[in-house]
Amino acid sequence: MAENFVLKNAPVEVLPAGRIAVVQRSVLAGATVAMVAVPLCVGIAAISPGIPAWAGILSGIIGGVLVGTISRSRMAITGPTAGLTAVVATQLAVLGSFEALLLAVMFAGLLQIILGCVRTGSVAAFFPSSVIRGLLFAIGIILILKQVPHVLGHDTDPEGEMAFLQPDRENTFSELAELTRDIHPGAATVGLLSIALMLAWIRVPRLRRFPVPVQLVVIVLGIALNLLFQRIGGRWSIQPIHLIQLPALDPERGALGILTSPAFSQWNNPLVYQAAIFIALVASLESLLGLESLAKLDPDQRKNALNRELVAQGSGNLCCGLLGGLPITVEIVRSSTGLHSGGRSRVTMITQGMLLLLVIFVPSIVNSIPLASVAAILLFTGMRLCDLRVFRQMWKSGRYQFLPFMATIIPIILSDLLVGTLIGLAISVTFILNSNLRRPLRRVLERHLGGEVLHIELANQVSFLNRAVLENALREAPRGTHVLLDARGTDYIDADVLSLIEEFRTVTAPVQGVQVSLRGFREKYLLADEIRYVDYSTQELQQQMTPLQVLRVLKEGNERFLSGRHLTRDLRRQLNATAVGQHPLAVVLSCIDSRTPVELVLDLGLGDVFSVRVAGNVISPKVLGSMEYGCAVAGAKVVLVMGHTRCGAVGAAVTLSGSATSIEEVTGCQHLDAILHDIQANFDPATLGNVTSLSDSDRQALVDGVALANVKHIVADILVQSRTLAKLVEERKIAIVGSMYDVTSGEIHFIKESAVGLSEEELDSVLSSCTEATRTARS
Repeated sequence: MAENFVLKNAPVEVLPAGRIAVVQRSVLAGATVAMVAVPLCVGIAAISPGIPAWAGILSGIIGGVLVGTISRSRMAITGPTAGLTAVVATQLAVLGSFEALLLAVMFAGLLQIILGCVRTGSVAAFFPSSVIRGLLFAIGIILILKQVPHVLGHDTDPEGEMAFLQPDRENTFSELAELTRDIHPGAATVGLLSIALMLAWIRVPRLRRFPVPVQLVVIVLGIALNLLFQRIGGRWSIQPIHLIQLPALDPERGALGILTSPAFSQWNNPLVYQAAIFIALVASLESLLGLESLAKLDPDQRKNALNRELVAQGSGNLCCGLLGGLPITVEIVRSSTGLHSGGRSRVTMITQGMLLLLVIFVPSIVNSIPLASVAAILLFTGMRLCDLRVFRQMWKSGRYQFLPFMATIIPIILSDLLVGTLIGLAISVTFILNSNLRRPLRRVLERHLGGEVLHIELANQVSFLNRAVLENALREAPRGTHVLLDARGTDYIDADVLSLIEEFRTVTAPVQGVQVSLRGFREKYLLADEIRYVDYSTQELQQQMTPLQVLRVLKEGNERFLSGRHLTRDLRRQLNATAVGQHPLAVVLSCIDSRTPVELVLDLGLGDVFSVRVAGNVISPKVLGSMEYGCAVAGAKVVLVMGHTRCGAVGAAVTLSGSATSIEEVTGCQHLDAILHDIQANFDPATLGNVTSLSDSDRQALVDGVALANVKHIVADILVQSRTLAKLVEERKIAIVGSMYDVTSGEIHFIKESAVGLSEEELDSVLSSCTEATRTARS
């Protein structure tokens, strides 16, 4: 909170050059937006009968100065919007007077402030991205369709009007047909030259480096051409109907004449509060949608403070209601114009509001701006909003993204922003519900050490509509099955579904001989996590399993690793259970290479294996002692020697073989020679030839071949050097198997010819049963 207060006598902060440049660009962008905002604000006020002409400008001032000061949004421009015109017209007809409407707007602002304080802005996270992209694309199309007539001097429809059915009794498309009979040469010249200038501006690097945004240059060009055509006269002269027309001030009251007080006498009229609620909800929805849409356009991808924005918007509407302005929301058209003009901070919004205030006192300059200039800027903004790359991206994303995208665009074009967006949201919700109904849960049969577990993952939202599907899945579980209900990815579970789960766990499952485990349920659901199946190696399991079964466990674990279908484990439970003792199934001798983590590539948990790691997976008395303890004392059933491809230790042994220089001198490692000499004992350096002359691929193949020979040699040497392990193999209590791990694919290749302690038929029964997961991973 401290940063919100200014300390007395605090030193003046010197802004870095980068921030000064941002402020400068934002001020110029604010000037551009102000010139665009004037006809839009006036036009929006003119659309609804009974609204004072200055109400739109007043709203723009409040939205710029007040909301811009409170808000933390760097891009949003607030003001009256075309999306609220239908709401304003409807409520004005219900309440009967503009003053009563102002009271409703004031109460709507208070309600928005409350909504922001109770943090309802987070609802924006639920807006589907397809709807947001559709909203931006549709606004771009509407801007193009609506501004083409104004660019060519056909100005019968008020600027800023965005609805399909227009006040001049035309629609968006029929207006284009009328255009052919009403083109003004002077205005059309201004509009077409403005568009040509902006297109050239973004293509010429030298122009792009000009410190003034092209949109502001277009405004100046329009004023200059208007003055020129006034001198030429005749049909080239641009008449006032084709220029921005600010309403005249009351000669007696002056600037104070634009203010209107609300009808406080209507405070006990229930219709006022109904209108306030409706305006607050619609304005809040539009603001949140606008912020989420602008976030898609933000090149810096900054996060918006949504709850603070609601407070800022509410403060603005409270002030609009008190002073006589129209209700305000985040305005996407002006915000996009500010962004494309270089605006990157709140300075753009505040500058726009201050200049709108200045316009009241010096209207002559603004009244000389051709509407064609403003229309060209808006058309250019529309072209950038409806980028065809977005359309292609949504098409490639599939029907669940493309259909809501189109369902947002078409209704907005054929009705208005509010109706079209609500239709798009409704269709998106329909798709989401349909998806949940079709796939409310995911079932996976997992093979744990203690047996098979039917893992049921619940969806993110589990409503009463999903009850029947879940009930069928539970009742179809065969007798003796273990079921795990996993709610870790779930945000909401309906009370009826919770009742079903509790009844199945306590009543139905015991009768059917099914055991139920729960995981990930929140405390408020009163269903505590309980894992009842064995997912780690216990003493009982260790004693029951044979070396062949343990080898199958290791192979299936690697297959799960390949397919990405890891077993669901409760590591905290495993930690507590193995703290009192360990009963590992295998001893794995592997390299220290960081790419060969044993527990991960074999999909194992805590306490399942002893892991012995040494460079080059070589053996020594200390390594053999560890392996003997793991098998003879701790009861492990398999010794797995796991080499790997692209082994650095083997590569060094190959490269330095036959070298007259000592290994320590070359590598700087004092004790590495013992490891490399053990590896070099597996091959004759004379047979390798000139290793340095080999290509990278041939050298890698040679190193991998030596690594394989090294594994075979180690398996054989274990029996020679360890009487303990040799005796256990002879008694068929353990098996020793060599393997190679491929660091590029993640697959472990078990070496049948080097295995001891298992018959060839037994090995084939495990190693040749390549599962679909392995085949998929290989392909």
